[in-house]
Amino acid sequence: MRFPTIRRCPGEGDGKKELAPPCRNPFVHDLRFTPLEKAKIALMTVTLFPIRLFLAAFMMLLAWPFAFIASVGRNEMVVEPQSLWRKFVDVALRTIMRVMWFAGGFHWMTVKGRQALPAEAPILTLGPHSSYFDAIPVTMSMSSIVMKAESKDIPVWGTLIKYIRPVFVSRSDQDSRKKTVEEIKRRAQSGGEWPQIMIFPEGTCTNRSCLITYKPGAFIPAVPVQPVVIKYPNKMDTITWTWQGPGAFKILWLTLCQLHNEFIIEFLPVYTPSEEEKNNPALFAHNVRRLMAKALDIPITDYSFEDCQLAMAEGQLRLPVDTCLLEFAKLVRRLGLKPQNVEKVLQEFGNRARKMEGEKLGLEAFAHYLDVPVSDMLRDIFSLFNEEDNVIDIREYVIALSVVCRPAKTLETMKLAFRMFEAEEDGAITVAELACILKTALGVADLDVSRLFAAIDTEDTGKLTFGKFRSFAEHHPNFSEDYLSTDNTGRNGCPHQPNATPNATPNAKPQTNGFCPDFSPRDNHHDTTAACGSVKKHN
Repeated sequence: MRFPTIRRCPGEGDGKKELAPPCRNPFVHDLRFTPLEKAKIALMTVTLFPIRLFLAAFMMLLAWPFAFIASVGRNEMVVEPQSLWRKFVDVALRTIMRVMWFAGGFHWMTVKGRQALPAEAPILTLGPHSSYFDAIPVTMSMSSIVMKAESKDIPVWGTLIKYIRPVFVSRSDQDSRKKTVEEIKRRAQSGGEWPQIMIFPEGTCTNRSCLITYKPGAFIPAVPVQPVVIKYPNKMDTITWTWQGPGAFKILWLTLCQLHNEFIIEFLPVYTPSEEEKNNPALFAHNVRRLMAKALDIPITDYSFEDCQLAMAEGQLRLPVDTCLLEFAKLVRRLGLKPQNVEKVLQEFGNRARKMEGEKLGLEAFAHYLDVPVSDMLRDIFSLFNEEDNVIDIREYVIALSVVCRPAKTLETMKLAFRMFEAEEDGAITVAELACILKTALGVADLDVSRLFAAIDTEDTGKLTFGKFRSFAEHHPNFSEDYLSTDNTGRNGCPHQPNATPNATPNAKPQTNGFCPDFSPRDNHHDTTAACGSVKKHN
């Protein structure tokens, strides 16, 4: 697979096309240090770090009794009057939290703009979301947030969280997403009676290189929102906590080892949705994201939380950081090509592709195969698989679709691929065919599979059956790391992402973040494809 020479973004209201801005993989954070920086960190680890860690922990413990007393006997459905003693508790907690951040190296914080009143904007949309340090604006304003229900059971932290009256999302309740949206609606439409709700609409942490697709949950209430942008303009980025990169404790350790950590928060003007945006939350979210990206001077991208899950799937074929499959997944979503009945559709596609016996398709035939009209986005999908003579092998499309739809089921994808490529007489494939299959499954332009093929084909027959491949994969679960090597530096490859880790830890577990649970309804009505509508201009 390869990126097309020219990549398009969908037209934003004026019908024109624009080139997609280049940006590095937003879900990867590569942190490297010079010898001098390592020496400084070592010195701070034995001097400043333990002191700061103790002070931060002490401040949290000091805040606990205030939050506990203020939370006792609360009715979760009504807001109690702000009596004198509650005002005192609120001021005390804000002060304690500010001292805690000061102890952590955030000595001064730059605040730009004015935070709107709850009656003016009941929802604050924050971005980019890149770290658990994004809790700073929450403690500054004591606004409510949307959090996983499990968070309230964490000792000390859970009590502090309950004080700000969060909206909880429960994993065990199948109707929780719907209930959460309804609760946000109820609070947002209370006329300023409830505290503002801070929401990180990206739904996951990124490295702040761009703004990924916003989830529509914060925009479904159709009320004015205030966009809020966050910046950490530090020379050394120890703040960022992505799904692939330093873990939670390492980020805490490195940040507390810095003499000073800078933080900037800017409250943008309140954004009032148009009637069209009120009826189309995805368009509302898209336009707010454009506004925030302009304020941050960074690009927007259609990568989403689902792409993050794809990149970090626990399959045997771990996607490299420069895979083209993220681009493919984005285009598939936008065209509505991701099937609901995945297994059935993939089997049907596989059977049809097998009968074609490697017949190549042009763009028109490809559109007919998928039963969709020719469009710019379909051309972009076609370009990912395009050969020199403007034709594609439909089997590659089926393999890529299988990976995107079921990223953790490596052997199922390989079984489907073998069935499409294998010869009738012996049910085997050649080394060239294995290279084609694995290049597509990994989303890369070049791949050396000779070592892997030789390791499986111990009898040197020059052919491979799925049975042999499956047996080898079961005994060598890390075969892709041990036997495959990619080289995507050529002109047709997916370009290496700047500042991305070439040898990123493949076994890094996804780091969950309690500040950004996905509470958007699983509903095609709110799909991001709707964001291609008109764009409202605000002065």
